[in-house]
Amino acid sequence: MSLRIPPLVQVLICGAIGWGLSSVTPFLAFEGVWRSAAALLFIAAGMAILALALGAFIRARTTVNPLAPEEAATLVTTGLYRISRNPMYLAMAAILTGGAFLMGNLSAFVAPILFVWLMTEFQIKPEERALQARFGEAFDAYRIRTRRWI
Repeated sequence: MSLRIPPLVQVLICGAIGWGLSSVTPFLAFEGVWRSAAALLFIAAGMAILALALGAFIRARTTVNPLAPEEAATLVTTGLYRISRNPMYLAMAAILTGGAFLMGNLSAFVAPILFVWLMTEFQIKPEERALQARFGEAFDAYRIRTRRWI
């Protein structure tokens, strides 16, 4: 793996960056009655997606350790994994997006954008190489029919 920082730590780091940027750019603040509703929607959706995705891994009795994809016992391709190859990371990006709405500052949206880029380059691509080595043609077929994010 290229980056050995767990995804949950990356979420916290990106969230802190978003908060820091929003605190130094008050001129990018926005208001609206819809802001809280959007925040709640993204956070709730992220939490639900994360719970369902984790449940699929637990039912498949495979590792949920993102730093050891080579230890995967099963290639999970059902449920949410039919729609996205990375619903857990998608859920984390949704939660960061909800947090940006809560902060009410456009610069806070750097957090989910940065997270998606970091995860794609330093977590997902190395995971995909490990899964391809582990599951071969089965992973190739899955990668062809299922998008990386959504």
